[in-house]
Amino acid sequence: MKITILSENTVADERLECEHGLSVLVQMQSAVVLFDTGCGSMFMRNAEKLGIDLTQVTHVILSHGHYDHAGGIPEFLTINKTASVYLRKEALSPVYAIRASGEAEYIGVPDSLADSSRLVFSHDGMTIAPGITLYSDFKLSEPIPETNQGLVKAEEGQLAPDDFLHEQAACFAENGRSLLLTGCSHHGIINIMKDYYQKTGEFPDLVLGGFHLHSHTHGKAEDQVIQHTADYLAGTSSTYLTCHCTGQPSYDALKQLLGEQIRYASAGQTISL
Repeated sequence: MKITILSENTVADERLECEHGLSVLVQMQSAVVLFDTGCGSMFMRNAEKLGIDLTQVTHVILSHGHYDHAGGIPEFLTINKTASVYLRKEALSPVYAIRASGEAEYIGVPDSLADSSRLVFSHDGMTIAPGITLYSDFKLSEPIPETNQGLVKAEEGQLAPDDFLHEQAACFAENGRSLLLTGCSHHGIINIMKDYYQKTGEFPDLVLGGFHLHSHTHGKAEDQVIQHTADYLAGTSSTYLTCHCTGQPSYDALKQLLGEQIRYASAGQTISL
């Protein structure tokens, strides 16, 4: 299994561009999977510079319905004519962020996506190809992190706190090794890991994604939240590659606590599993 970061807030290869977004390519024997597409077409330009042919992608997985993960799907669909897009149906619902000014800004998927005939609405435990399973409907053993404050959804003409029913994670298993991609972990990485363990009876070898321990409006997660997160992750058998919405200050704190169990993932990095 080969994993390539196509879009992220930082770059590991000076030829590439970066943005506040995430896109990951997973190449397996059975499938070539694009997990999220960043804000726009930047991931496609990065892929070209890395010598990756995106017309060979067989499946697209959308982790949740935010622009920094879904913004590039319309342009991708113009170059790849066959891949289906797997997403929760709730990902098409309008979602917003309350900015520091108090204004609600739309942060959902591109409007044109709803008209695509290539969408496949997913459900918890859905297998989309050999070794690839989607997980959602995460049980909450503890509250959703406070760094999600200000993320809301439109409901009956009103704005209400987002319950993130549009979020899903993807597990890739091949040759006895497993990868869990988590997108932004809006439910909280602890909740997602606990839920995954309850459903599968094991921890993945590698977990890759943002942990949402930082927000544009409220900044870094509180120290006790980071300590609690590190304490839980340290008790698992997984290695963690985090990025994007974890935030650099929160990552630095987790690194101090977890050492080699956690690393940062930047655009241009390739991992073999």
